Amino acid sequence: MGFLIDTEEFNNFLEKLSRHYRIYAPVNLKGKGRFSDTDSVRYMQVNTIEEIEFNKKSNFSPREVLLPITQTLFYFTENSVKEPEVDSKKILLFLRSCDVNAIKRIDEIYLRNGPEDIYYGKLRDKVKFVLMECEHSFENCFCCSMGCNTTLDYDLFVRYKDKKVFVECRDRSFEPFFKNEGQCDVKPHFVKSNDIKVRIPENIDENIFNNFMWDEYSARCIACGRCNVVCGTCTCFSMQDIFYRDNENAGERRRVWSSCMVDGYTDIAGGHSFRKSNGERMRFKVMHKIYDFRKKFGYNMCVGCGRCDDVCPEYISFSNCVNKLNNAAREVK
Repeated sequence: MGFLIDTEEFNNFLEKLSRHYRIYAPVNLKGKGRFSDTDSVRYMQVNTIEEIEFNKKSNFSPREVLLPITQTLFYFTENSVKEPEVDSKKILLFLRSCDVNAIKRIDEIYLRNGPEDIYYGKLRDKVKFVLMECEHSFENCFCCSMGCNTTLDYDLFVRYKDKKVFVECRDRSFEPFFKNEGQCDVKPHFVKSNDIKVRIPENIDENIFNNFMWDEYSARCIACGRCNVVCGTCTCFSMQDIFYRDNENAGERRRVWSSCMVDGYTDIAGGHSFRKSNGERMRFKVMHKIYDFRKKFGYNMCVGCGRCDDVCPEYISFSNCVNKLNNAAREVK
């Protein structure tokens, strides 16, 4: 069911909803970009539709809403352990098709890859999706190649144009908010093609793991981990125990985002490391996104958002790497 609403009425809807929901959406942060004269689009809590950035791709993914950068798992003292209280409010999350598909990938890792992760599950159960359409493909996007340019997994679709708000309501629990509004046909537009085309190798010979193509990334990559931080599907973390100054026997255990691309991530006892060179780390990341994950779950982990290409200071392109891998795989045959 679709509705046509003016800006003021939609903001009233958000105000009413905020009593029960925390509303997150991409917001343009002036002067907060990589350089002093650039902006950054990042997920923040919003109160009005005017705050939401509909025309730019967010620099960071909505993953940090469901999988916090730093998350306390429990507090401990000498003789007790206590999990933190969970916010009673639900979450309404504005996001694009590729990011809806990215959360599906995170669900596989945290909810269906063995026992459910209770910390992620508690947040995930509270989330409803508001789809934002892409009128055109953004720079470095290759979502069509990954089959992630469309989705039906959303509760609301919102289009903001000429001070009017077009809403498709797929979740009947939201319909009472719009009962007095004019009805119309509303359907999202999905991107049908990207400038960048990516070809995923279907059959990968194990010899490709030792191909010389990975040596290029040992020379170029600086192991900053930016690609992992902005990625919508990366799920790795490390554990930290924090001890309080006033009582060294009390503290908290946190999990913190970590990165397979940074030095020390695979270090083990005795000073050994599974992947020492940056090329080996790049190989692991790429193969995990388009080979290992697919081998287990039946589809690729990468959704083609292109954020890794956007953010790399050395202009390393993930999409180019996959195409090189495809060419190398054909040569091996």
